[in-house]
Amino acid sequence: MLHQRQILRATPRLAAQLRAANTPVFRSAMQRRLASTENAFIKERQAVKEHASATTELWRKISIYGVVPCLILAGVNAYTLWNQHWEHWSHMPPLEERVEYPYQNIRTKNYPWGDGDKTLFWNTSVNYHNKDKTT
Repeated sequence: MLHQRQILRATPRLAAQLRAANTPVFRSAMQRRLASTENAFIKERQAVKEHASATTELWRKISIYGVVPCLILAGVNAYTLWNQHWEHWSHMPPLEERVEYPYQNIRTKNYPWGDGDKTLFWNTSVNYHNKDKTT
């Protein structure tokens, strides 16, 4: 029993010594082989991260310094055109006095909503239809 106990106690130490004796040769060859692969992989990952960072920064600058001013200019342009349009409409005669041509507001049958004469997108400030008044 004493002999078995000594063997059991010595086994881990013996295994550790054997591993330590064999490890440097095996480890150094394996480390050399993996080191080049690992370094290339790490360098490639680092290059990808740097590229992503630079690209992200580029698009952030484009968005802030390019898109925002363009949106502001487009908004100012739309506002100006809107005002010019209604300025022009204010000089035109009232809707009731305008000539209504036969090709305007053609109705083959009544619409199923309202009084049947107005389209779905009817706007009373710009649209006018008098059934009796056609030239």
